[in-house]
Amino acid sequence: MPKIGMEPVRRRALIDAAISAVGERGTLNVTVSEIASRAGVSSALAHHYFGPKEELLFATMRQLLADLGSDCVAALKKAATPRQRVSAIISVNFNTGQFREETVHAWLAFYVEAQNSPHLRRLLRVYARRLHSNLASALADLVDRAEAARVAEAIAAMIDGLYIRRALRDGLPNPASATALVEDYVDAKLSRQVTRL
Repeated sequence: MPKIGMEPVRRRALIDAAISAVGERGTLNVTVSEIASRAGVSSALAHHYFGPKEELLFATMRQLLADLGSDCVAALKKAATPRQRVSAIISVNFNTGQFREETVHAWLAFYVEAQNSPHLRRLLRVYARRLHSNLASALADLVDRAEAARVAEAIAAMIDGLYIRRALRDGLPNPASATALVEDYVDAKLSRQVTRL
């Protein structure tokens, strides 16, 4: 008989195990059995909660996005100025939870698979739009809207690029150096705007 209240705990354990397995392999070519074993549950239970492997992987991608979204909301609540909001968004993308090696590898595996999966592509588009919107909104109080959109796009591209570098360079850059690189870019863009005025 299943233990009452265990489903959310086991679902999250399976999702965490999927992140770990995908992150370790750098590909979505993992089995439900491998994921279930890492989570300490049976394959049958994993299938019961998620159905086919694709649904478990889709739920894993949604969880990565939800975790990033929750972290971002919490960080933005602490930001008092538009510039602090920009910094909050940047730092969230490189915090220790988001910029862990296995999470970075999982994100990249999902990006690759999204080329063939409309469901994953849609989720990544949601992420990209949300990141751009949050950045552009904060930047719009600092520069004109067109420039805010350009700077937001550049910041997003830098974040994605630093994730790729993290995956390919044996753990470098680290969260602090990645954040500093993006912050330097933002400072340079904003100081250029001030000198034009």
